[in-house]
Amino acid sequence: MKPKITLKDIAKELDVSISTVSKALKNSKEISKDTKDRIKAFAKFYNYRPNNIALSLKNKRTKNIGVVIPDIVHHFFTTVFRGIEMYANQMGYNVIVCISDESYDKEVINMEMLANGSIDGFILSLSAETQRKNDFTHLKELLDQGIPIVLFDRVAPEVACDKVILNDMEIARESVEHLIEKGSKKIALITTDNYFNVSERRKDGYIQALKDNDIPFDKNLILTLPHDLDNTKLITEFFQKNEIEAVLCVNEIFAVQCMSVIQQIGLKIPEDISIIGFTDGILSRFSSPKLSTVAQHGEKMGGLAAEMLIKRMESTEVVEEPFRTEVIEATLIKRGSTIN
Repeated sequence: MKPKITLKDIAKELDVSISTVSKALKNSKEISKDTKDRIKAFAKFYNYRPNNIALSLKNKRTKNIGVVIPDIVHHFFTTVFRGIEMYANQMGYNVIVCISDESYDKEVINMEMLANGSIDGFILSLSAETQRKNDFTHLKELLDQGIPIVLFDRVAPEVACDKVILNDMEIARESVEHLIEKGSKKIALITTDNYFNVSERRKDGYIQALKDNDIPFDKNLILTLPHDLDNTKLITEFFQKNEIEAVLCVNEIFAVQCMSVIQQIGLKIPEDISIIGFTDGILSRFSSPKLSTVAQHGEKMGGLAAEMLIKRMESTEVVEEPFRTEVIEATLIKRGSTIN
């Protein structure tokens, strides 16, 4: 019985490098025909077989994708996850999801845990605290280690990776334009802290629409709410002290909270105040009246993020393609909370 040999044994016997043996057995054009024939003949005589376990460890393919989302309260993130899972499963990948609960520390811990041999790449939307701290070291370290990342919705220009975003500024401008066309001029914006980059882009669209229609910008008509508290008191005081004809809210939860307060103080929707929110979720479709909303097409965003990640993970190109930022076009859905 012939002894079992390795690439190192072949290289030593034929006085060539291990790299030359490996390339010759893969029929590389870099190796001359005579050398390839000599190496292949020797390998065949000794029944050489590649170490598949070692190869799998070297290639480190788990067929798992790690997904980290800020929360599961907002309908948008659940639809993005659904889109990721549908596409990934079609391509033979499994999805492991973690919730950061808007915490920087939890986001870092989740990513470190999954990066320890559990996944091939990440799809991520940044937590509120990560954006507030403006610290993306954990992402950059993983990218430096060769683990690909796709950011969606909440992204950071400082992180060099593929991204999928919404046309937030443009759709916010279109939404405010709709309110103006229906006769509103005193239009409020209910938003989050400015470290949320999506909220800032929506604010830019709101301001641009006012400017385009020669409506003076009034900072008193902008209410900034904490993302993690009961805001009923703040919203009530805001509507009681300001004359408001319409409202744009940067998320669905704020919009439904505003609708409740408006009705409690004796005003009618949309006769007295029209309202538009972001995210076409269950709350929007079952509120009374039904909420006019911006559909963010979360499933489409998730599917595209998964496609971009898998393409990056499976690429065999020596020189990688430049990173891409894809933009999903949102849709304004007009319902009973606005005059249509």
